[in-house]
Amino acid sequence: MTDRTTAVTTPGRQRSGAPALDRRLVPPMVIGSVLNPINSTVIAVALVPIGAALGASPAQTAWLVSALYLATALGQPVVGRLIDLFGPRRLFLAGTGLVGVAGVVGTLAPDLGTLIAARVVLGLGTCAGYPAAMALLRAESRRTGQDSPAGVLTLLAVANQTVAVVGPLLGGLLTGLGGWRATFALNVPLSVLAVTLGALRLPRSGPPERSPDGPGPLRRIDLPGMALFGVLLLSLLLFLMHPHPDRWYLPPLTLAAAVAFTVRERRTEQPFIDVKVLGGNTPLLATYARALAAYVVAYAFLYGFAQWTEEGFGLTPLQAGLVQAPTFLVGIGVSVLAGRRGGIRTTLLVGAAGQIAACLLMLTLGTHSPLWVLLVLAVLFGVPQGANGLALQNSVFLQSDPARTGSSAGLLRTFAYLGSMVAAAVTAAAYGPHAGTAGMHQLARAMLGAALLFLLLTVFDRALRTLRTPARA
Repeated sequence: MTDRTTAVTTPGRQRSGAPALDRRLVPPMVIGSVLNPINSTVIAVALVPIGAALGASPAQTAWLVSALYLATALGQPVVGRLIDLFGPRRLFLAGTGLVGVAGVVGTLAPDLGTLIAARVVLGLGTCAGYPAAMALLRAESRRTGQDSPAGVLTLLAVANQTVAVVGPLLGGLLTGLGGWRATFALNVPLSVLAVTLGALRLPRSGPPERSPDGPGPLRRIDLPGMALFGVLLLSLLLFLMHPHPDRWYLPPLTLAAAVAFTVRERRTEQPFIDVKVLGGNTPLLATYARALAAYVVAYAFLYGFAQWTEEGFGLTPLQAGLVQAPTFLVGIGVSVLAGRRGGIRTTLLVGAAGQIAACLLMLTLGTHSPLWVLLVLAVLFGVPQGANGLALQNSVFLQSDPARTGSSAGLLRTFAYLGSMVAAAVTAAAYGPHAGTAGMHQLARAMLGAALLFLLLTVFDRALRTLRTPARA
């Protein structure tokens, strides 16, 4: 990467004449990182039209959501580790190119099976964007000699967390204008833009951490560890998707895979996930636990509540997307404000309060509630949407091993999707065959439990009191 210098002054972090962050990297970082969250939620209000067009039941169309989550939860830490070893450029270009291929397949898909396959490819393709962005920020921090700028971290948080909320609105608009296939076609221009910007602007240099006396990158790929991690996570997610007695064998398989994975990673010299270091990093583990709880609440609202607004309250897909628009707008404002003024612990506490207040309001809603109350609820959910994503992202960046930034960022996404799977399972159990008001209230009680857990994990985490917010750029 070319070493540029500009006379920019960052209070307390950067002297005049010191190297400045290469701003040309920001557009591909942001665009690549949003491919995953936009595809996670753009399909939310298109599931009903897809089921009607292809003759599929809600249980069958739910695989369109689960398939992407499975692929992403498995792929994020794996691709993140490859980014740590080989650098972000190659993985970024390959992943974003795969997104375009999946978009074409999904747009032309003749049946549900092909659509599910396209969503799996989408999940794998979108795995590179966010870990690559975090790895690039780490490299820039090292090159410039300054902490990663809070402005860029805030921008990533806004892009990754609030764009997920605009997904239902965008999905409703696309479905209304061009049918549900437009939600897949959207990926083609996004892929072209990401690949073009990545090819032109991402540095060709190697990864930030290379050991000249150690094994080469290929020998540092822990394939057995990755395979065991895949078995562990796949068996766990399959059980969470449909926790039923006839799947009794999945929890023991998960436990066995977890034991084998731990033994393998403790003994190998180049582990996929360094469990000895991770196990000793209690603050990072607490951050991952908070992420799990936070995303149970977030995804239960994005999918579960959206389903009730259509089936229980009687809104169209477009109207359901519009109802969630305030969440997007408020989330942006909260992220920007917290990025400028809020400490990490304070931001997490604000997010916890927003979650609890929103869940309590959900318990008061019914089919005869005025529409403006639904909008107030969307505003309340915008607070944790903007606060939690930013604080969790900053926590991982500051608490993780610098040589494993990509895989640590990938694990954050994995825990987020574990939360989404728990949310999907709770939503299915609460609603049954129809998304009625009683089921929505049951869902709200489960969300409230997760929100209270998030609050407790924040209040009693002493490490947060000394965790410093990155400096502004």
